[in-house]
Amino acid sequence: MKSGIHKYDVNREYFFAEGCFITELSNTSNDPEVSIARARVEPGKTTKWHYLQGVTERYVILEGVGRVEVADNEPQVVNVGDVVIIPPQAHQRISNIGDGDLIFLAICSPRFNEAVYFSVE
Repeated sequence: MKSGIHKYDVNREYFFAEGCFITELSNTSNDPEVSIARARVEPGKTTKWHYLQGVTERYVILEGVGRVEVADNEPQVVNVGDVVIIPPQAHQRISNIGDGDLIFLAICSPRFNEAVYFSVE
């Protein structure tokens, strides 16, 4: 792995089929152990039920308030500073239950690629 800085570019945000907007902050083959993305869910929206094959995901809530559902656990309200740990193959989704955007980091290990994403809807 080489040292470096990935500059944030708001213009790189895209809509992902899961139902949220994504900005890849760090996701390269030069650092295969982890990826970091900024996710944004609009008010009143819920991402699709999905899971990641062979990838552990962590949500770090940066702005807003949400309700997260992971596997068979009861839905939980999450706020700024909360961390949600999602094991591989665990069905998951998150809803924005606030008035503004729900923004969180999605940190995946090993790194995320679309081949590991499976919708269950």
